[in-house]
Amino acid sequence: MSSHRLQVLIPPEMDAQIDKASQRTRMSKGEWVRRAIKEALRPPAGKAAKWEDPVAKRAKLGAPTGDIKAMLAQTERGRQ
Repeated sequence: MSSHRLQVLIPPEMDAQIDKASQRTRMSKGEWVRRAIKEALRPPAGKAAKWEDPVAKRAKLGAPTGDIKAMLAQTERGRQ
């Protein structure tokens, strides 16, 4: 598995909180952060089978799409 470096700037207070949490769980700060991110990315509990990507969900609506300038012009014409 290849890894990628991610640099995130956080305030000192948050760094101290992460440090304490990682010490409580006896894991490195890096591992603690990786697990927290993984948990945050999981679908909501009980909805794993029903969870759907919000963008894909809206694409299924069949709403009109097109060039934004043309759509805005049509909308404006409809308001007159």
